[in-house]
Amino acid sequence: MANSASGDSVVDRVVRVMSAFPEGVTVLQLSDLAERAGLPLSSAHRLVRQLADHGVLDLGAGGSVRLGMRLWELVNRNSPTLVLRQAALPFMEDIQQVLNQNVNLAVLDGWEALFVERLSRRGSVANRARIAGRMPVHISSAGLALMANQPRELQIEYLGQFSDPSGKVTADVVRPLLAETAQEGFAQLAGVVDPDTWGIAVPVVDGKRRTVAALGVVVPLAEMRLQALVPALQTAARGIGRQLGEQISSFHSTEFV
Repeated sequence: MANSASGDSVVDRVVRVMSAFPEGVTVLQLSDLAERAGLPLSSAHRLVRQLADHGVLDLGAGGSVRLGMRLWELVNRNSPTLVLRQAALPFMEDIQQVLNQNVNLAVLDGWEALFVERLSRRGSVANRARIAGRMPVHISSAGLALMANQPRELQIEYLGQFSDPSGKVTADVVRPLLAETAQEGFAQLAGVVDPDTWGIAVPVVDGKRRTVAALGVVVPLAEMRLQALVPALQTAARGIGRQLGEQISSFHSTEFV
């Protein structure tokens, strides 16, 4: 792959262009896009035109650049989380019907919880989790539920590199949280992201006993009912795990038909 004068490849530059769009922003001016991607305007313009030819970006009048429908199509058609989301949605909907509050589904990506689905209703409490949004493991109940059920080697690596941007939390604080989560079978964080909410999450385990996701809810502190919430979440998580196994088995049985 050809490199630029700065040494980065075409792939590097394409990724920088696609990553330049902030969360929730689908349109940028070409000049803003080039600046955010750290590229000369001419290089950004050339890449944008090439990506537009494939429908990944749309180049509009006045130098506006929009994320293209082709990108949405490719991501949703081939996403590794597609089977997980399909398996989880019916159970998430059941939980939401009962609680009338936010329900989310996350996977572990590096040292962050990546949220792949979220259900909410009008009147639900504030929930900072967004689909395709990320949170550091230690400030998310989903993140704690995920990390607490990973192999010990990965936990040691995570704690060894741990740093909190605010400087308020250390690895010595997170370590017992992970141990408690593993022992109890669920994670809970009260008022960490929002002072008026409580996050609870449980691991989703697949047929090979691997923790592949975390199912969580965000509820008002005043309505916290741990004894009722945790069993409901654990039952739903087991259902998701079974459904994952059935979908994967069905896929393999028809793969060569």
